Amino acid sequence: MPDTLLNPTTLSDLLRVASAPDYTRWEDQIRRTGGCADPIHLRGWTLHKDKTTGETLRHYTTENEPGGRLRLACGNRRASRCPSCAWTYAGDTYHLIRAGLAGDDRRDIPATVRDHPRVFATLTAPSFGPVHNRPDHGTCRCGTRHGADDPALGTALDAARYDYAGAVLFNNHAGQLWQRFTNRLRREIAARASLSQRELKECARLSYGKVAEFQKRGAIHFHAVIRIDGPDGPDTPPPSWATIGLLTDAIRAAATHSYTSVSVPAAQDQPARTFRWGTQLDVRPVKAFGDGSEITEQAVASYVAKYATKAAENTGTLDRRIGELGELDRHQVPDHTRRLIQACKTLDPLYPDRRLWAWAHMLGFRGHFSTKSRQYSTTLGVLRQERADYRAAQEREALGLDDAEPDTVLVLADWQYAGHGHTPGESALAATIAHDLQLNRQTAREALRDQLALEGAAA
Repeated sequence: MPDTLLNPTTLSDLLRVASAPDYTRWEDQIRRTGGCADPIHLRGWTLHKDKTTGETLRHYTTENEPGGRLRLACGNRRASRCPSCAWTYAGDTYHLIRAGLAGDDRRDIPATVRDHPRVFATLTAPSFGPVHNRPDHGTCRCGTRHGADDPALGTALDAARYDYAGAVLFNNHAGQLWQRFTNRLRREIAARASLSQRELKECARLSYGKVAEFQKRGAIHFHAVIRIDGPDGPDTPPPSWATIGLLTDAIRAAATHSYTSVSVPAAQDQPARTFRWGTQLDVRPVKAFGDGSEITEQAVASYVAKYATKAAENTGTLDRRIGELGELDRHQVPDHTRRLIQACKTLDPLYPDRRLWAWAHMLGFRGHFSTKSRQYSTTLGVLRQERADYRAAQEREALGLDDAEPDTVLVLADWQYAGHGHTPGESALAATIAHDLQLNRQTAREALRDQLALEGAAA
């Protein structure tokens, strides 16, 4: 068990669960969820019958399960809510991003996609006022050289002059700004190839996969893998004029073009605003494995997967919707983040269509954290279905149903929601199970890495 000091109530409940006669089955359920921190509880039954003979092949009911319930993983992507399910989500995102960089034969993405121009771009938010930071040389503007874990990092040097309203409105419109950027990028690529928009569609296609990240100051920015394909996506080679240099130049031009902006009208005491990307724009080519480059396919995929499971928690905000401002006191939300949340509350009636208060826990941001264009690679839905099909095949084999043709089996079922979560003792035990599973996965990864290193040395 991870080194934690349990209070008497939790310890008593843990002993109750561990000594129960059905503990082994409960542990098996939790292991099947990966040690989920907030499992979904279901009651019900399922019946498999042979369509031809009417014979009952299998009958399952939750009546004999611990508590009369079947526990399923919650599937939450946030690491702050469920580390186990977030780990699965991060793994899916990793494979999705890497498939668009290196190809994936199992999902019909050719390895030749590696030869397509692709870059890793970071687009940041503009300034809303000076904040405490750690410059590469010298000290912060406040005269202090902050440590890496200094809570002052990202907070306003002068809170009275910081544009908190502008910051949350930018977060709120960041998705629209990204859409404008991609529209403009296609035009910039076409212009550099001396093509019209229609002609560009006939010979090339722009694909991307991106993830959002919150900076310490509470402003959103985007990391994106951007790629040029042929007219039919990754299956076709890009035209000869499509180079990394052309793509990089087009991205820089699109990010700074006047078209790439979003205007927000004035409202009462709020001035009209026009939002654009910040001046910190980073565009770097993605290299293949083994060339000594820092921006490799694996590094990019890992980086994107890491931030796909995070939100704004690193700023001190809450990881769920806020019902009232009083919650900020109970959870000791830092002053800078508190002001951003309060700005959402103040601006909400001025811009009712933007739903700022509903997304105050996200500091105004209301978009998806991980998105991709249609033909970048596979989808999360496909990856989840593959995993579900694999587990279903395992279950059929364990039950002796693997020889039965799916078309000859009739499945009847009735399921009802029965709650979610753990008791305090169950939560402590589930955390232990999740910790053990994580150690096993880490050991397996290290063994695989060592094996690949030995094979590479032998070759």
